[in-house]
Amino acid sequence: MALNFQNYQHPKLNRRQAIQAGAVGLLGLGTNHLHALRALETTSAKPKIKAKSVIFIFLSGGLSQIDSFDLKPNAPENIRGEFKPIATQTPGFTICEHLPMLAARSSKWALLRSLTHRSNDHSAGHLIMMTGRADLPVGFDASKPKNSDWPSMASIIGNVTKPSNNLPPAIVLPERLVHNSGRVIPGQFGGQMGTRGDPWFIEASPFDSKAYGAFPTYEFDHQQREIKGVKRAFIAPNLSLPESLTNTRLQNRFSLMKNLDKQVSDLESVATVNQFDRFHQGALSLLVDPKVRTCFDVTTAPEKQQERYGKNSFGWSLMMARNLAEAGVPLIQVNLGNNETWDTHGNAFPHLKEKLLPPTDRGLSALLDDLEESGLLKSTLIVMAGEFGRTPKIFGLPAHYKLPGRDHWGGVQSVFFAGAGIPGGTVVGSSDKNGAYPATEPYTPENFAATIYHALGIPSDAVWHDATQRPNNIYYGTPIPAFS
Repeated sequence: MALNFQNYQHPKLNRRQAIQAGAVGLLGLGTNHLHALRALETTSAKPKIKAKSVIFIFLSGGLSQIDSFDLKPNAPENIRGEFKPIATQTPGFTICEHLPMLAARSSKWALLRSLTHRSNDHSAGHLIMMTGRADLPVGFDASKPKNSDWPSMASIIGNVTKPSNNLPPAIVLPERLVHNSGRVIPGQFGGQMGTRGDPWFIEASPFDSKAYGAFPTYEFDHQQREIKGVKRAFIAPNLSLPESLTNTRLQNRFSLMKNLDKQVSDLESVATVNQFDRFHQGALSLLVDPKVRTCFDVTTAPEKQQERYGKNSFGWSLMMARNLAEAGVPLIQVNLGNNETWDTHGNAFPHLKEKLLPPTDRGLSALLDDLEESGLLKSTLIVMAGEFGRTPKIFGLPAHYKLPGRDHWGGVQSVFFAGAGIPGGTVVGSSDKNGAYPATEPYTPENFAATIYHALGIPSDAVWHDATQRPNNIYYGTPIPAFS
């Protein structure tokens, strides 16, 4: 995957050029439909590109390490929990009994058991893990995203890599991360890049404040309240042309825009006039490219393929990510659950056992098999993490939950790695006897992000530019040696 190293420039145009630039706003397009003007001021040698695409699976709410990939069977009862460890394909490597399909494929994936940061707050944790920056930006507001936030890894990767096959270079699916109160969670956006740095968000379902999990099959409520009304439906993006805009008419409008482009030789210098234009351009590119539409059309895929991944939002999302990786999209973030789905304060064990781990086990195992069979696993890096882990000690909140769970815990979490040359069956680092803190090889979100950037071949002194064109470092840590 070649990197796109160009320069952002401040707009320089006279009145006539401005009028012509405004005329290019046909179909909602402005000036950014031309080549993005990006910057990379680097003198270092480029690292070897190991991954053409990264699939970043995000578990909003925080997966319990002790109840998934780092069980503590010898810990006291109020720590070890209800689940039992099972053997994997790798001798001496055990994981939760409710992840049997992944256990049978341990030779295809690796585990980091010692990622740590200091925050136990959901919003801060989201920003920390989605940006790869453990220090919070000045003015951080847990209640909303701000343009002073660090840009997400998706935004940074989208800024320094080329789009492919008419698709944006960074896509987030199947929806933005939203709290059950309706507030949008920070850390997902362009932040200091401005909205022009936002990744492409696919919204496959309307938000529902009480529905969690892999809808519709595994939909649930954390407090076990009855979910009234129609279950959420997963709707792949509708990329068909409206009747009022035939393909011929669309192409005619594109021809007109090309003529206007020729009249303004320096039109690229006004690429920041309309911050949203590249999304509109991308949408139109999708409309006229049948090959691209098939990437998203997962709910009408062959029945056998849907059953393989699971006919639910987790399975369909991972299937879509696989298609986008094949199409050459550099970064695909897959949110397995909105509304802090993995926030298991209470009723943790039945919900993990019945609602969360089964669709994750199936969908992720299908992704591994599918990528391997198609020859894409060698060039696709898969990573899976949440904003933090969960407390070692089990506790109860009887006013809200019938059964116990675990609280937020930034002290340690387990992170999943696969593909792009990652040695399968490998376990890096360890947590202490209670699963509270790293015991060996502690790594940070900065190391996590650096591992992703390095796999994509982004140089260590590469930069991104904020809305005022100031350069900012991409790397704030070194890659994890075992995975780089």
